[in-house]
Amino acid sequence: MGLSDVFSGRLPLKCGFTPAECGSKSGKVRSKVRVSAVLAPAYTITFTNEEGEQEDEELVYNRQDFWTTSSNKQLNFVQHINTILKSTGKAAVVVPDNVLFEGGAGETVRRKLLETTDLHTILRLPTGIFYKPGVKANVIFFDKRPASPEMQTKEVWIYDFRTNIHFTLKQHPMTEADLEDFIKCYNPENRYERSETWSETNPEGRFRKYSVDEITKRDKLSLDIFWIKDKSLADLDNLPPADELADDIIENLQGALDSFKDLKAQLN
Repeated sequence: MGLSDVFSGRLPLKCGFTPAECGSKSGKVRSKVRVSAVLAPAYTITFTNEEGEQEDEELVYNRQDFWTTSSNKQLNFVQHINTILKSTGKAAVVVPDNVLFEGGAGETVRRKLLETTDLHTILRLPTGIFYKPGVKANVIFFDKRPASPEMQTKEVWIYDFRTNIHFTLKQHPMTEADLEDFIKCYNPENRYERSETWSETNPEGRFRKYSVDEITKRDKLSLDIFWIKDKSLADLDNLPPADELADDIIENLQGALDSFKDLKAQLN
């Protein structure tokens, strides 16, 4: 989806900016503009100026129908999805981990999701299923609700499909069969009749619910929740391959860098 449509609210999909939106911080004129966006797990924007040089730039847009202003494209996309849903619409959105724990605008978006929608399920996806190594993503499921002063989310069910699960694109790709347990736990026929597989006697159970009261007490309303012991980290003799560890480190550093860019953009 083109970012111009996320920020303007226009549909059907279009790519490109108006001339007024093509100004460069460096003062160079952008005679050509190339925009690409990916829902899962992140957006990328590349501008090509008249000298043929490529520039990446953080953009902050202010839409009246958004809960908050942010340069974080993932947060903006979640807000965009919310604006185009009908009052009883349902959504399942793939988001990176930072949408679940980032402070500032991230906390605002999570609070509004809990208040105005029924954010009933989070699926923590395993690594190794995207082309970019080490990507950590989730699927958030929420149903929009008519305007009400009451908190619309009562409880959030989390399925941990990540801890101690490893896939690769070629040697060990994820298949539909791997999702059967999640689908069974989700109970699409009647999601109001669910059962936790986690318990005090079964701490390895992957399906667990948290009341909205428990979540609102968490720092920054973080929804980045996990409870299963990571065996690879517990056993130093059984660590993941070195390249997998390197990918995780790069991903974490990139996430931290993106957060600092967001902060700088807000300060400016």
